[in-house]
Amino acid sequence: MSTIAFLNIPLHGHINPTLPVVAELVRRGHTVTYHTTPAFADEIAATGATVRLYPGDGLLLSGPPTPLGMLHGLARTALALLPAVLSDLRRARPDLIVHGSACPWGPVAATELGVPAAAAFTTMAFDRRVPSPTRASWELLAAGAARPRTAFGCLRSRWRLSRRYDTRNLPLIDLANAGQPLNLVFTSRAFQPGAASFGPAYRFVGPSVGARPRDPSFPADKLEAPVLYASLGTVFDAGPRVLRTFATALAPLGGTVVLATGRTDPAVLGPLPDNVFARAFVPQPEVLDRAALFVTHGGMNSVNEAMYAGVPMLVVPQGADQPMVARRVVGLGAGLSLRTEDVTEDAVRSLARRLLTEPRFRDAAAALRVAQREAGGHLRAADELEDRLRRAAGPAPAHLPQES
Repeated sequence: MSTIAFLNIPLHGHINPTLPVVAELVRRGHTVTYHTTPAFADEIAATGATVRLYPGDGLLLSGPPTPLGMLHGLARTALALLPAVLSDLRRARPDLIVHGSACPWGPVAATELGVPAAAAFTTMAFDRRVPSPTRASWELLAAGAARPRTAFGCLRSRWRLSRRYDTRNLPLIDLANAGQPLNLVFTSRAFQPGAASFGPAYRFVGPSVGARPRDPSFPADKLEAPVLYASLGTVFDAGPRVLRTFATALAPLGGTVVLATGRTDPAVLGPLPDNVFARAFVPQPEVLDRAALFVTHGGMNSVNEAMYAGVPMLVVPQGADQPMVARRVVGLGAGLSLRTEDVTEDAVRSLARRLLTEPRFRDAAAALRVAQREAGGHLRAADELEDRLRRAAGPAPAHLPQES
């Protein structure tokens, strides 16, 4: 069997979809290493992979991940991590490197070591029709003009990266969109805008669910239907006002309202309606399996999991690619969208009532559920990676039968 190294940025939305793939590769007999931070070490180790810790704190981001800030942080992080990552990989001698599309030290490490690579897109795939949030654009130029210190720091870090390492397989600017000859896109072709324009290097394998340990402290069996679930993720801070508005708006419509507060302490929300269960983190797939409605920030991982469960969505995008995801959900009829600045109790309740009572939303979500599940998920992703290994190894010797 082969040795496969996973490199990724330490954020839930990027790591979670890879965990079932890693567990499946281990089950098939491969040796898997995974570079991460201590916050993710236990759940990665539970897949059977060998954990390698990044030095320091991992991803060097400050403030909300705007495109310019993200580019600066990724370039700085690549410079900080590559010496240790390359040292680890030289010892592990991987046959394949699998890296997140927003993990620029992945393609650099693969090129430096001459190892075949594959990329994992936990967002949509991007091209001219579906532009990457971190592409070169007038918006990015305007952001650089408004924040010259950040722009200069980004350019300096990118220049240092190219001076120290072989960056020929790394985008010059769009560091969060680093592709490979094999790109696993963790959504279905039905959800990907312009899917027909992507060539065979892009494999739409659908959402990768499972391999996350269940939380025995979560009272899943006590949730009363209809279950309404609200979560704005772990990256952006929605604040107590917005979260409390969700709770009070949804409470009259639901049997149980589950509110995941992320970085906000549930205690600061004050008294909530009796049928609202507020907790910093909840086992999302388990809740979605029971949910009739999902109020979400529109993170790609959360939206994929909602579609996998066939749950209509009210999308309240916070930033990054989330407005694009929200437009796609609305365009396919599987939900509605609301700007954060427009969040009021009346607005949330009105839209939630429509999603619960108008059958067209449930029907569209059910159709996407079928497409998501037929895409293949983590089993197909593991198959594609094994095929990449076989192709990289070259044709079998003439005296051995060729695989079909």
